[in-house]
Amino acid sequence: MPDVVIYTRPFCSFCARAVSLLERKGVAYVEIEDAAYDADKKREMIQKAQGRTTFPQIFIGDQHVGGCDDLMALDRAGELDKLLETA
Repeated sequence: MPDVVIYTRPFCSFCARAVSLLERKGVAYVEIEDAAYDADKKREMIQKAQGRTTFPQIFIGDQHVGGCDDLMALDRAGELDKLLETA
């Protein structure tokens, strides 16, 4: 299974939803918390996310998935499990 990284910020309902989905699927992930308040982490996230600044930002392997809505859409389309298996 590829590395899954999620950049989050406190009290973010979208972050909580994305983390909850990953946990329900039993996916191990690295959460980079408080990225909104750590200038270096936020800069790193924005660079990796090709300029996107909203939270969360999710990466599976080398692929930028996007935010919570993008993750949920992948799951609804049946593509998330494939990405988690093959990336």
